[in-house]
Amino acid sequence: MAAFDRDWPGPAPDCRSSSVRIAIIDTSTTRAAIISEGLREAGLTDLAVIDPAGPLVAQVEAAAPEVVLINLENPSRDLLEDFFAMSRALARPIAMFVDQSDAAATMAAVDAGVSAYVVDGLAKQRIQPILELAIRRFQAFSRLQAELAEAKTALADRQVIDRAKAILMKRRGLDEPAAYALLRGHAMQSNRRIAEVAEAIVTSDAVMGGL
Repeated sequence: MAAFDRDWPGPAPDCRSSSVRIAIIDTSTTRAAIISEGLREAGLTDLAVIDPAGPLVAQVEAAAPEVVLINLENPSRDLLEDFFAMSRALARPIAMFVDQSDAAATMAAVDAGVSAYVVDGLAKQRIQPILELAIRRFQAFSRLQAELAEAKTALADRQVIDRAKAILMKRRGLDEPAAYALLRGHAMQSNRRIAEVAEAIVTSDAVMGGL
């Protein structure tokens, strides 16, 4: 499946503003119309109704919503799995409403990245606060993902830099500060990150060692 970029594209949408774009997915066209009417009554007028019989991810991408509202009433396990798979491909806040659920389905919704999984159906007065909750949870999760990715990158950089320093220390008889200074100097001269220079040294050493 295609996927949106995981970075939030600008400021968080305000569900109290009529400018926030909402995609509506419902297996019943009648319920979709009722939901649309309720949103318009709440002042939310920028709506896109998605046909659940068509390619969901492609339709949502084309609609470019800031939040997705899914109402499945009483879905089968297979139908839930289909929508959870779609949720994993959409980097947008998702509020999913169902009439009935169980612990396994709830955990699956969390794993799929559903921001708000609401059991006991959809009511007009609940839509706006739940959409706002979905946005806040999505933002918090996105921040955690970004911090984790940054930490992993920093760790990988430190590891490759340490390996490159060890190679320079061994081959050129340098101490650790001198090896790091050499790495930094090459990085500045070539306008590259120190980790990139270090990776090139490690790769070259592996090739030369093999020869």
